[in-house]
Amino acid sequence: MLTNFENKIKIRVRYGETDQMGYCYYGNYAQYFEVGRVEALRSAGMSYRDMENRGIMLPVSEFSVKYKAPALYDDELTITTLIREIKGPRLVFDYEIHKEDGLLVASAHTTLVFVSKENMRPIPAPQELLELMKAYAIENEK
Repeated sequence: MLTNFENKIKIRVRYGETDQMGYCYYGNYAQYFEVGRVEALRSAGMSYRDMENRGIMLPVSEFSVKYKAPALYDDELTITTLIREIKGPRLVFDYEIHKEDGLLVASAHTTLVFVSKENMRPIPAPQELLELMKAYAIENEK
C-alpha cells in the first residue's frame, strides 16, 4: 500500500550535538529521523511501545541520507516524516529536515521490517496499522 501520510515535528539542535565549529554532528541525524518516525507512527494512532508490547519489533533494514546544508547549534529544525509504503513486512519512510527559513538541511529514506519479538523473523504489517493507513492510501499508477 502506497500512502501519503505526513507528520511534522520540531527539534532544536543542542550544544552537545555539535562539533567545535558549532555544526550538528552528522551521526545525530539518524536519531532525528528516528524521532520523526516514532512521532509519525504515534500521530497515526500506533505507538512503538504498543507494538513492542504486542511482540512486534521494527528494526531498520535500510538507511540512506543526503546532507544538503549544515544545521548549527540552537537551530530549530522541522522534521517532516512521510510513510511512503507498507508492503508485506516492510514499512518505508522518507524524511526531510528544514531550518526555520525553509532551507533543506537533509533528506533521508529508511526501510524497517516488522519482526516477531519471539524469533526475530519477518511478519506481516499489523492489521491495525493497515486500517489506519487506508485513509492515506494512494492508488497505484499503472
